[in-house]
Amino acid sequence: MNTEQLNQALYDKMAAEQKEFRAQLLGKTPEEILDHAYEYAMREDILVEMETLELPAEQAEALLSSSTPLADVYQEWSDVTTRHMEDIRDAIEARAGSLLKDRQGPVHYEPIYRQSGEYAREHGELDAFRASRQANVACKEAIEAAIRAGFDGVHLKTDPRDVLAEFGPERVTYVLAATIQSKDWDERFSRSNKTWAAAIPMFEREDHRCPYIVHIHSTVVNGFVDMVRRELAAARGQPAKKPSIREQLAAKPVPGSKSAVKPKDREVR
Repeated sequence: MNTEQLNQALYDKMAAEQKEFRAQLLGKTPEEILDHAYEYAMREDILVEMETLELPAEQAEALLSSSTPLADVYQEWSDVTTRHMEDIRDAIEARAGSLLKDRQGPVHYEPIYRQSGEYAREHGELDAFRASRQANVACKEAIEAAIRAGFDGVHLKTDPRDVLAEFGPERVTYVLAATIQSKDWDERFSRSNKTWAAAIPMFEREDHRCPYIVHIHSTVVNGFVDMVRRELAAARGQPAKKPSIREQLAAKPVPGSKSAVKPKDREVR
């Protein structure tokens, strides 16, 4: 048999093994079925993976030589240390945090101080000025962290919603606009983003904004600004920006690339 035939034969053998395992479970008491619920679910997941997995011929043949290849793979899985319980804990904490946030009501962001430092000093408002400035710096650092986490050196794949949720649309907009305004000579920012940034009023002199200017390659920052603007437009119910020709081409599959493997036929349970 060739590689494809070996993989199909292995899948069929595992599927038959799971069908027999299921029949055995149905003959047990409800308590005994519950005792094997995890094993059944994991074996189902193994079968799902086998629908598209193409093992090398020698590996498929080795598994086929076993009388119970599915049980063997499940046993191997059971012996592997996973982050399963950590993932459950994270899910519990995330859900509890979401419910707590809902109970607390709308988020109140640190307001942007809309005057200069000189004005704040003269009017006894330095505490508000400093709090707003510190929030700007923290927002800038969060933006840089989000970009670094989502940039693989070629593509930017990040979600600006976490930064927007933490600092609010107004401050994120302010920090990004300040960054673009400080580099109005930089052609790596799109004309659209420069026009958008120019419309955002600044409350400090340009030389005083340095602590919260985003210091990452302008092309990548420009991509993050695009994401933020699309997110803000969606929140306002405006139509999303139409993708550019370059973005449309990038979304098309590369000629000659391997298409997804057609799943093997599987009995619906």
